[in-house]
This record gives sequence, structure tokens and C-alpha cells, in this order.
Amino acid sequence: MTIDIAGLPPERIVFDISPLAELGVALHALHESGHHPGLHGWATATAAGLKPDLADRLHEADFLWRSTFSDIFMPFAGLPANPGRITASLKEELDLLDRLDDERFVSSALEFTCATYSTGAPSPLVDPVRREHALDLAANRGPRQLDFTRRLLTDPASVRAWLRRLFEDCEEAFFADTWRRVSTQLAADARHKSELLRRKGLAEALRAVSPALTLDEGGTRISADKLADGRTTTTDPVVGAGLTLLPSSFGWPHLMVLHAPGWQPVIQYPIGAPELPGTASVELLKLRMDALAHPMRMRMCRNLGRATYTTSELADALGITAPEVSRHLAVLKKAQLISTRRRGRYVLHQLDVSAVARLGSDFLETVLR
Repeated sequence: MTIDIAGLPPERIVFDISPLAELGVALHALHESGHHPGLHGWATATAAGLKPDLADRLHEADFLWRSTFSDIFMPFAGLPANPGRITASLKEELDLLDRLDDERFVSSALEFTCATYSTGAPSPLVDPVRREHALDLAANRGPRQLDFTRRLLTDPASVRAWLRRLFEDCEEAFFADTWRRVSTQLAADARHKSELLRRKGLAEALRAVSPALTLDEGGTRISADKLADGRTTTTDPVVGAGLTLLPSSFGWPHLMVLHAPGWQPVIQYPIGAPELPGTASVELLKLRMDALAHPMRMRMCRNLGRATYTTSELADALGITAPEVSRHLAVLKKAQLISTRRRGRYVLHQLDVSAVARLGSDFLETVLR
């Protein structure tokens, strides 16, 4: 994944902190604890302290952040008039979210249910073909995703209000205290990285952020070593020049790169990593290492680590045939790396993240970053 920084003024590279972006990864960690073995205690205590009404609402909405990080958690990057600095409070960031136009908001929110990234094509709000395609994709993910997508395409204003109220209730219930606890550490990291950038340059600052980030010899392109493809520019005239880097206390092992067309790029990077348990038996370890030695199965693990997929969905996502997918799934299943369940006429496959974690943090971080 590459970010073109040719012509970007140095002062437009900013390290900052964002409560809304951190709320997004906190909600993900709360509902997908397998990705975050170091946060089990926090997730258990937080879930136990929720009032029943909010707990039910979060359970009903958990598909919104289980497998996809939507750009709606970083609205500052999608506003052309935004000066490039992030505001200090969650309320102010939610105000920025309210300022996104409907087409931009809808295309970002569809990442929740359609697992697609905005490509700059016409919005499904105005394009009937894209609307039907979005509904088909959402239907494949499940009834809640389909219902959300219908509401989003029919009445985006009501979905905006619903999401804002949910985020505000999360702040009142647990996130205000959580943010007070982690924001000092995040601000200190942002200041340290900003000083490193000023004194030693971008290449050194990126090395301190993550070994997965590199700067090319000409100093014109940042590369993020992820099991995903994408490219963006920091000098899009639609939104103005800029690159923002956000430290995250809840993000490990995810290194997230916002690269949507018409948005300023953002890199959200984790600080700190948990200690993970040891590996399984030698025989099982050999099966797992053999299974994961194939690059296509590595790519498949990235998809299955973020969401459930049917065989046909994996074939479409990976550009291979359904029989090929089935053969790779059989190898992963024999190695006890995936689980399978049936929903109606669909058979859904998902990565066992806890099993992958036992192989070591390097592999887990590579697959999920």
C-alpha cells in the first residue's frame, strides 16, 4: 500500500491524536477480543459495566466495527476546508462527521456492510446500479447489514443521528474515562514522533512508528507492508495537501491506512504490544506452518481474520476459482486454523485468531495489520 508524498510541504505531515478514531478501535477491541489478546481484562470489565440498554444496542450494532474500520471515524480527513489538525474532544469530531456531505458519508458507512472501499465512482444514492450492488453485497453479509444499508440509502440523516447518539452514549458510559486514561500517553507519543520528524526526518520517524512503514530513496513515496493493495496521494486538490499519523492504544496489531479517493491519507498505528502465549504441539505447529507457507493462503487468512466469508465470496475477493478456494480451505481446516458454520444455505468460514496468535505476534501482526 503506497502513499505518494511528492510535493507535500513538510509542515503538512502531522502527528496528532483523535478520540473518535480511538473510539472506533476500542469498540472493535470490545467486540473482537481475539484480535487483541492484551485487552481481555479491559474488554471484560467494560462489557460488565454497561447498562443493559446500551449493551443490547452495541450488540445489535457490533457488525459496524467487528471486521472493517470505516473512514467515518476520521471525518477530519474528508473535509476540504479542514485545516489538518484534529480537534480535542469527541463532540467536536462528531460535529466534523455531521459536516460530511451525504455522498461522502454514505460511501464511507457502506464499508461497514459491503466490505468495499470508495473508488470515486458515482454514489449509490444517485446511481441505481451501484445501489443494487451495495444491497446485494450487504445481503451476503447478513440481515442486520442489509437492514442498515437500506436505511442508509433511504434516509442517511436518520443513520447519522443514530450513530451520533450511540457514540455519545458510549462516551458517557465508558469512553470518557478510557480516553482520559490513554490520551496522555497518546499525546506524549505524538509529541515524541513530531520531534523525531523535525530533528531526524521522515524516514527515521516512520521507522519509529512501525517497521512496516518505509520511505523510498527519493523521499516521494511511503510504503506500508500490508496484505492489501491500495494507493493514494497526499496532494489531492479536492481536500488539500496533508498526511496525518495517529497513535493508538487499542490498535495493536492493526496498522490502518486511510486511502480513499478524495480524502487526505491517515495512518493509525499501535503503540505497545501484548505478551502472547506459547505455541501448540510440534505436530500441529508443523501442520500450521505448512498451511501458511502458501502466499494465497496468507491472503486468505487476512480476509478470514476480519470477517466470515463464503467460498464464492473468497473466490471473488481473491480472483481465483471456487474449487481452488475449497482446496486451500481444506488445508487451513486440517491445520485447525479456521472454523466453519452454516447460516441458512450459506457455509461461512472464519480464521481462528487465537490459534494464529499462538504462532507468534509477528505472524498475527502481519495478517491483521
